[in-house]
Amino acid sequence: MNVKEPGACDDMSGPRNHTMRYRRLAAAVSLLLIAAIAFGGIVFKRTLGNAGDFAMTPFNEKIYAPDFPTELDWLNTERPLTIDELRGKVVLLDFWTYCCINCIHVIGDLKMLEEKYPDELVVIGVHSAKFTAEGETDNIRQAILRYEIEHPVINDSNMILWRSYGVHAWPTVVLIAPDGTIVGSRSGEGVFAALDSVITRVIEDYDAVGLIDRSPIPMVPESMMAADTPLLFPGKVLAHEESGRLFIADSNHNRILVLSLSDHSLIDVIGGGTDGFTDGSFETATFFHPQGMVADGDALYIADTENHAIRKADLNERTVVTVAGTGRQGFSVSGEADALSTNLNSPWDLALVNGTLYIAMAGPHQLWRMDLNTGRITVHAGSGREGRLDGKLSFASLAQPSGLTTDGEKLYFADSEISAIRSADIDPTGKVDTIVGGDLFDFGDTDGTGLSARLQHPLGVAYHDRVLYVADTYNNKIKRVDIAARTITTFAGTGATGGSDGTLFDATFDEPAGVTYADGRLYVADTNNHLIRIIDITNDTVSTLSIPDIAAAHPEDSPAVDTKPVRLSPLTTGPGEGTITLVLPEGYTLTESAPSYLDVTLAGNNTPKTADGTAADTISLSPESFPLTVPIALTGGEDEIILSGALYLCTEADSGTCIFVDVNAIIPIIVRPDDPPGRIEASLAPVFPDLP
Repeated sequence: MNVKEPGACDDMSGPRNHTMRYRRLAAAVSLLLIAAIAFGGIVFKRTLGNAGDFAMTPFNEKIYAPDFPTELDWLNTERPLTIDELRGKVVLLDFWTYCCINCIHVIGDLKMLEEKYPDELVVIGVHSAKFTAEGETDNIRQAILRYEIEHPVINDSNMILWRSYGVHAWPTVVLIAPDGTIVGSRSGEGVFAALDSVITRVIEDYDAVGLIDRSPIPMVPESMMAADTPLLFPGKVLAHEESGRLFIADSNHNRILVLSLSDHSLIDVIGGGTDGFTDGSFETATFFHPQGMVADGDALYIADTENHAIRKADLNERTVVTVAGTGRQGFSVSGEADALSTNLNSPWDLALVNGTLYIAMAGPHQLWRMDLNTGRITVHAGSGREGRLDGKLSFASLAQPSGLTTDGEKLYFADSEISAIRSADIDPTGKVDTIVGGDLFDFGDTDGTGLSARLQHPLGVAYHDRVLYVADTYNNKIKRVDIAARTITTFAGTGATGGSDGTLFDATFDEPAGVTYADGRLYVADTNNHLIRIIDITNDTVSTLSIPDIAAAHPEDSPAVDTKPVRLSPLTTGPGEGTITLVLPEGYTLTESAPSYLDVTLAGNNTPKTADGTAADTISLSPESFPLTVPIALTGGEDEIILSGALYLCTEADSGTCIFVDVNAIIPIIVRPDDPPGRIEASLAPVFPDLP
């Protein structure tokens, strides 16, 4: 397996709209000298040294961060903020756009940083839109809710801050010190690893001179004002005529609904409704923002997008198992590999042909294939370079494929970042071809033929009778592609944002992301409306699906996931002063750049001790290395050591592959009066049964 460094999304210095390109060229050039000096911008009491790929060099001259223009819209705050009132805080600006898969990946890293530095760090998202629709504040608000972002976000739709800070690619982060000076910047993914140690040192240096302000900033999360809806940002929908079922990926409720195709009654619910990565029964299995699905008899395969995994639901046995992915994000695969030991990267949609599962792998801009009989997985199409390049499967360039369908002979996919509908041969010696659409910065809403047609970030595609139906997401329309003629025409929707039913050209949608066909009807996942819409092809009408039993499937009514602690094997020792040594699973260590911690409590009369010998009810540790030895005072009888916390583990052979593990464990202790006090050792391996 070859792993490459994660890159940025679209680079604004590449091929693009010429008017936009030259309008920003002067600003970018004028900032080159400033950027070369500023990205380091502060003299620390000690030299920061090598901060990996974070662009930072100490200089004597301080360059102050440009302030936020007063006319911009703010979200997740009581009011607009200024650089001056953020003095005393470490500020991290995240330049993003909500279409960009790399930007989506960065959100998890930002949350980790916010959790580690809750009082010192303020993350501010600067949303600098790529697509026209993304510049609307209401659409950004929906994206904030969909990706569960709680930090302040600025709508920088006219790229004012983008130009001020000399940004050229999504995502880019810029770090600002507590005195308002720029520390450095970085483009691409892997933000936590690049920034954690830098932020720690910035806080230490400014704290030493009393310049850290730990008071809260005025926040009002958009989630506080969001309505509670039966569906929450449904991403994909699948009609399966053979079994008479309709499957809905209720993405932000982290579950799959199973309905009858005939009367739309609720048959079953797959998933407990909380985010997680757990196999098991339908009630206890957990997902994290699932998207595309494909059915094979009584088996339903699910793209568990933010778990970077493919799950299989047995509709008869009512169980869920993982068939591909480890739960960790990967960046490439070399040759064929075992699917269960391969790290996937945001699988978004699925198709099935003759026992082979095809995967729209949005993260690395590729299509993958998995042999369901052998469990082997490999790249099917796409070099990994983002763009539109037709030709041989292995050399073609794709751009965030997010919708996938098939006629049994070809794969058809919505290549969202280039706003195109393309095909890929199933034959591994075949090629990729563009049917309609443009390139990275060629988008719009123009019906037409071939490369002259324009779409805006389509996410869904369905095949029926030599025609493709497309969820033209940011245009709020459903479109129809004649494959042979290479033409695309508007099929339903006015283009306005809304949720009204009616005739095909009266109805409105709000960022539809999924579409499927069955029995003369199209079912549409109308994502931002939190609805499933039905387009009746026979009478040219649009209606809203009603699910009579949906209340019974609401996450609050779902059985809770079992959170019982893991009980390790009992340990025996004698009374007196002793120690317990905690050992990690063999082959694993802590990653130095992540905030691991562990709380140790004894339930009975015995007590743990701090390093200086002071007894305490609970010892909170920030472990830097293992084995970890904790002094304990034992008086006798039976007791339990309770371990709780979070560990960020990585393999010793590959320190770049790390995982987060919640620790919830109990170690029984039997203190025998006649035994001498001693040193007891406990391996934490049973706490992590799913580690490879």
